[in-house]
Order: sequence, then structure tokens, then C-alpha cells
Amino acid sequence: MAKNDFFLKDVSENISIHRRLIELNPLINKAINLIYSSISKGGKIMFCGNGGSAADAQHLSAELLVRLKPKINRRALPAISLAQDTSTITACGNDYSFNDIFVRPFEALANKKDILFVISTSGNSENILRVLKKAKRKKIITIGLFGNKGGKSKNKCDVSIIVPSKITARIQECHIFIGHHILSEVEKRLIRI
Repeated sequence: MAKNDFFLKDVSENISIHRRLIELNPLINKAINLIYSSISKGGKIMFCGNGGSAADAQHLSAELLVRLKPKINRRALPAISLAQDTSTITACGNDYSFNDIFVRPFEALANKKDILFVISTSGNSENILRVLKKAKRKKIITIGLFGNKGGKSKNKCDVSIIVPSKITARIQECHIFIGHHILSEVEKRLIRI
């Protein structure tokens, strides 16, 4: 296979999986409605994930805090990534367990108007499962972006959006696309574009 063929294969895979996202539209719309409602009522969105999903959590949090589109200057919207504070993450990992790195800040910051938005390509990360369990006990709405059939987390979320792929790179590409779409629609409703 020529070098360029590998690139074409990746592009074709990406396009094929993105086409299948249309099937997820009802779940995506449900997530949009829940986030809009939460922010409208004074809640915040708490994002978390590991590795590339931690980067997505920070990215999406920044989109709400700052802005999505350069020509739209709106008020900052309440969001936080539970994966952004290296001091808290390493202290928790050292003093308790890596499995508790999201639970500790979530426990301190969450209130009933909030939404927990988890991102995981496998849906099987123990720290994600633990924070979802804590959210359920606190009666806080949960949204999950997953791949690989959703793993153990899919049944622990109020809304589970599962990208139909087992390839981590393709899943992550879809996650950020879906995240941008969701937040863009929330922003439109909040500022009535």
C-alpha cells in the first residue's frame, strides 16, 4: 500500500463514521436541551475525561468560558474541567487514588442545577465510573460521550452518546465535533441568534 493510501484510508474512515453520527441526533438534541436548561437556571457544566478526553474536557470548558465564534461576544458561561488542575489531580492520586481524581473536585463543586459531562473512548475508566456514581447519588444530570459501545458507563448516564467506532482516533475526532455542535447550539439559544 502506498503511503498516500494510508491517509486516504483514514480520511475515508473519518467521513464514514461522521455520516453515522446522524443516527445520534435525538440524543445530541437531548444533551443540548439539558445543558441549555442547566445554564438557564444558574447551573454549570463540569467536564472530565482521561488523556485525549481530558484535553477535550478542557477544550469544551474553554469554549463555554470564553467563546465559540470570534464575532459573538457574549457573557462567559459557567463551565469547568475537572481534569485541569495538576496539583489537585496529583495530590488526590497520591493521597487517595487515581480513581478518585474526578470525584474529589466534583464532590466539592457540584450542585443540583449542574451537569456532569464525561468523555471516554472506552466508557470503562474507573475514575469516570466513580464520578458517575457520585453524580447519581447527588441527583445531578449526566451526559456521556463514548465509543466502543459505551462500556460500563453507558448505562450510568442520563444521556449516552456513543460514537460507532472502536478506533480511538476516530472516536476522539467525533467527540470534539459533537461537543462543538452541542455547545454551539446551546450558545445560539442562550443569546437568541
